[in-house]
Amino acid sequence: MSRQLPQLSQELFLTDSGLETDLIFNKGVDLPEFAAFPLLSDTKGRRALGDYYREHIAVAKNADAGFVLEAPTWRANPDWAARLGYDAASLAAANRDAVALMVELRDEADSGKPMVISGCVGPRGDGYQPDDVMTADDAAKYHQAQVDAFAEAEVDLVTALTMTTPAEALGVARAAKRAGLPSVVSFTLETDGNLPDGTTLADAIASVDADTPPAYYMVNCAHPSHFADRLIPGMQRLRGLRANASRRSHAELDEATELDDGDPVELADDYARLRAALPQLTILGGCCGTDVRHVAAIAGLST
Repeated sequence: MSRQLPQLSQELFLTDSGLETDLIFNKGVDLPEFAAFPLLSDTKGRRALGDYYREHIAVAKNADAGFVLEAPTWRANPDWAARLGYDAASLAAANRDAVALMVELRDEADSGKPMVISGCVGPRGDGYQPDDVMTADDAAKYHQAQVDAFAEAEVDLVTALTMTTPAEALGVARAAKRAGLPSVVSFTLETDGNLPDGTTLADAIASVDADTPPAYYMVNCAHPSHFADRLIPGMQRLRGLRANASRRSHAELDEATELDDGDPVELADDYARLRAALPQLTILGGCCGTDVRHVAAIAGLST
């Protein structure tokens, strides 16, 4: 199992877009509890996941870029899985199976550029608000089972996406370290550029770095207009970006009944401006409302 992280170079790496919103709104796939991992349990669902990743891999190959295969396990933690009828054993099996699918896709792609497999850890509670506030110790204990399942599979790293508090992010970093895996922390930000609990991005990074530094940081599930002025030059630990297509707040998105997919070209321009200020932003993808069109535009390709 590889532990090298080629995305730490200055080469461009792409990743996928808004998996759940793309499947629900663009492809008509039902996702109870906004969870994609149950699709692994049947042939039709597995095919839908495979097709989704393949179209993004094709963009990366056309852009001559590396690719981060983020497993569809954002909701695959005990609280959310229990609502879907999973016990501890079946949940661990699902997490391992999600990684197995990523391995299949990597081997099938046979890309000339590096393809990295990441085990995705989502927040215990709602991704838009810190409704289950934990200490870092509690978060490490809570997320350890999922991280351990990844460690038993062929992952290169663990990525904590949509973290709403520094404490939970730190907990995932600690769990990954205990499992012998590199970690990445990605925070979500509100329209004021701060985490949902009010912590500034700079303070959140400093807080986690002071205890268990991950390999790098990302921002996801927020539009660039919400945080561009917070990404100060010199913030070298920030290397990845997965922005929302919509300029709406999290509260507005929670209430929305239709998809706001924004403008792929406009979003790509926002990315270009951010990368001009922070050239180390080389790991790029999308989040809610985005799809393969947005990733292609960000990579400088037309669809």
